[in-house]
Amino acid sequence: MKFTHIALASSVLAFAATAGSACEISARVNIVGNEFPAIHSVADAAKECTGGEVKANLTADHQKINVAGMTGNPAEYTSAIIANSSIVALMNEDVIRPLDDLVAKHGDGLQKTQLITIDGKIMAVAFMANAQHLVYRADVLEEIGVEPPKSYEDLLAAAKMIREKGIMENPVGGAYKAGWNLAQEFNNMYLGHGGSFFEPGSAKVSINNEQGVAALEMMKSLSEYMNPDFLTHDSNATNTEFRAGNVALMNMWGSRAATLADADGVVQEVKDHMAISGPLTVAGGSDAASTLWWDGWTVAKNIPDAEAEATFIALTHGIRPDMLNEVTAPQAVWLIDGYEPTDAAQGVFEAVQMSTSPYPMLPYMGLLHTALGAELSDFMQGKESAAQALADTEAAYTAAAKEKGFLN
Repeated sequence: MKFTHIALASSVLAFAATAGSACEISARVNIVGNEFPAIHSVADAAKECTGGEVKANLTADHQKINVAGMTGNPAEYTSAIIANSSIVALMNEDVIRPLDDLVAKHGDGLQKTQLITIDGKIMAVAFMANAQHLVYRADVLEEIGVEPPKSYEDLLAAAKMIREKGIMENPVGGAYKAGWNLAQEFNNMYLGHGGSFFEPGSAKVSINNEQGVAALEMMKSLSEYMNPDFLTHDSNATNTEFRAGNVALMNMWGSRAATLADADGVVQEVKDHMAISGPLTVAGGSDAASTLWWDGWTVAKNIPDAEAEATFIALTHGIRPDMLNEVTAPQAVWLIDGYEPTDAAQGVFEAVQMSTSPYPMLPYMGLLHTALGAELSDFMQGKESAAQALADTEAAYTAAAKEKGFLN
């Protein structure tokens, strides 16, 4: 599967603009995807097309419904907006189509680095880069007299000082919600410790090791400075805590950080003193404890060709260069000609510069992600050891991988 951070870096640094054009379609378009501002902007731009109805269901539950919604014939959704991880499930279930013919016919305005090629076929069009990185309150760190953390050890030391000085009781935020979010935080921390998810050239999982235990122990240490309900906090809830002035340090997505202080009701101190820097390291290593992502869109396989063409045209219109303006430009690190990086893009750019590992686009990675999300919460609640949680994860993954035919 071909997508590297080298291609990403060249794409986010491309600034040449091309002219926009009117959009006319002749069939229905129905999009399913996540709900953050950048994706809303893409969907809203696609809805400018005339001649056919364009609808969008943007929800935090998109990964629970996109496969089912594209499995029928005809499929309910004509496109799913996805990322490195979530395209794998659609590929495994064979519900999206190759786009080579549509790119040849309607893709003149797309950059080569936007075309996500898997096994020699274009399967998605990327429109933004993403990574999790540090977001912090500069005024709070100045009050305790420390520089912005570069490592998770530095962050823990700062959190301890903030609590001891009575500034905030729970100064650390993180999207640790049991399930997908908690699993992703483990992925980040495990890579930061230099871990490998699978044995080389194999689907056999390999996380119950020194790096896996260390990753979980660091996550547990961080959770002791989080809201006691941290296992219910996804990105939305974590951002709410930060906006309310309850959090000073958090690992947050660049796509969310860019608009973090813009929402209604954000306290003035947050607006005035929010700052962004790159991903943190851990355990004295130089690897970023994060993963590099792209977000993009696909076209359903089980729909008429006319709907596939309409979907491609509408979504290409949705990511045309002149959709970038003073509102949309700060929402993401766009992989669109004409994008000029903003200050809010700093964290994602630093992730690129640190050669942050891309999230693995392996057909069995989704099974491991699911197993992690289901098995790690007992450890985070103190109900079992790190080694036991990892053993449970490996067992759950192995059973699923055998069922899917990835392991004998």
